[in-house]
Amino acid sequence: MKMSLTVTFYLGFMKQEIFMIDNRKLCGAEQAVEILNRLTNSSNVVVSGRIFGLLSEEVVRQGLDLIQDHHARLNSRIVGDLDNLRFETGAKKIPLRVVDKKHEGQWQETLIEELNTKIESSEVLLRAVLVQEQELGENSTSHLIITIHHAIADALSSIHLYSELLSYCSKVASGEPPVPVSRLSALPSIDELFPPSTKGFRGKINILLSLLRFQLKLLLHRPENLGIEKSIPLELRRCGNVYRHLDADFTQQLVNRCRQEKTTVQGALCAAMMLVAARKIRPDRTTRVSCRSYVDLRKYLKPVVSNEHMGTLISGVNSFHTVDTKRSFWELARDVIQQLKVGLKRDDMFIEMLLLRKSTDLMISRASQVPLTVGLSNVGQVNIPKVYGKFELSEISFVPSQATVEGYVLASVTTFEGNMFLHFPFSVPAISQETMETFVDKVLSCLVDATKVKV
Repeated sequence: MKMSLTVTFYLGFMKQEIFMIDNRKLCGAEQAVEILNRLTNSSNVVVSGRIFGLLSEEVVRQGLDLIQDHHARLNSRIVGDLDNLRFETGAKKIPLRVVDKKHEGQWQETLIEELNTKIESSEVLLRAVLVQEQELGENSTSHLIITIHHAIADALSSIHLYSELLSYCSKVASGEPPVPVSRLSALPSIDELFPPSTKGFRGKINILLSLLRFQLKLLLHRPENLGIEKSIPLELRRCGNVYRHLDADFTQQLVNRCRQEKTTVQGALCAAMMLVAARKIRPDRTTRVSCRSYVDLRKYLKPVVSNEHMGTLISGVNSFHTVDTKRSFWELARDVIQQLKVGLKRDDMFIEMLLLRKSTDLMISRASQVPLTVGLSNVGQVNIPKVYGKFELSEISFVPSQATVEGYVLASVTTFEGNMFLHFPFSVPAISQETMETFVDKVLSCLVDATKVKV
């Protein structure tokens, strides 16, 4: 009897602890993205995949219900004013809408719409769109797009969630009897996961040193960006996007050449973007530019947090460079990686997340003066299945909404089954679609030239 009472008390205590994690105040980083969601509709992570097979609305609907049952955080909504934002259990059912595919580019138009539509965070933190052919058959091709609030997901967890959704859809389509889904508890506040060096008195000293280092670099380098063609109030800005696909042969050539040059694809992509940006900013003259490499924090935490756990566990390392007409592409690529390695040895990437609410408030007031030229979020090779029963995933990519920062060029990159998929979101009308299309084409041409076989 005593044992039974003890077990009952323990289980009740555990339920209370889990409930407290599910229902809690948003940390500073989470507050920052919810502020952007409310002010600019610019706080979404959108994942899009192309799927072969008869993927129906009914199957996707049941799959969405299952992932919502599995992830506690998908049952959350965000309530309160900007000074008291909280996660609260009680989300509505994940919305799903169906779009009939009228032409090949329909999915890209839908993706742009999703990037520019605010998530109704007081109701739900994820929604889905199925872009399907009007006449369905076994050889149908669909695009399934999910849009997730950035306060609860980053690129890696979003892609893992997408794969999980397809797994559930596969089971539903095969007629497998429904099995109760286990509940995956939400992560605690990310601040609690950071190393001891970011907390207490020691943390305050490290925060001060990090800020001083960053300000000194800005004073020394003063990086420029592409400039602003037309500036409008923050709340009227939209997110544009340019999408490109590199086939497996060229992707492998790029990887091989990077190895020859003792650098990485990350370095090469950053170098190409900076060189093209510098030539546009100051043709034939020396230009100071910066590059922001987005970093997955999960593997730097102890214990390591898996991709299955939803959360926004990313930060960035800024590198600063001087580009002139004689600057070697591969020298610049190696410089990016060298500065990135140095940055990863410091606590700056954690500290930046701790200060994200304050830096976001400052960015909103000075969105045209952010000292960033280009940025790259490259998740690398995506290690998820290609086949899900009757369904086959032929491509998958992600793109974060970016309407806030004018003149800043961002790229999000995914490699799947050897192919590289690239999105370039940007703030409209600060940069026009025509300007961005030209910029991206020049970046890819720069990669092609650099990847030519070394003689």
